[in-house]
Amino acid sequence: MKLTVKYFASIREALGTGQEALETPAATVQALRDELVARGGAYASSLAPGRSVRVALNQVMVDAHAALVDGAEVAFFPPVTGG
Repeated sequence: MKLTVKYFASIREALGTGQEALETPAATVQALRDELVARGGAYASSLAPGRSVRVALNQVMVDAHAALVDGAEVAFFPPVTGG
């Protein structure tokens, strides 16, 4: 399936890109994250399993088990705090 994957804040800075079009067999958000981590380098360190990363699917916050659909937008970003 085809997805638009967006990266925000420190993840975007580490990867050097804000978004990419991606063709993937991943069925869930977790499978997509695992696929990205397998690329190694900045992807592995920014999206590593122990790192706190939030995910939105079509602009709605979801957990790792959310199912992906063709044409979806997936956004990865670190937790945000305000003050």
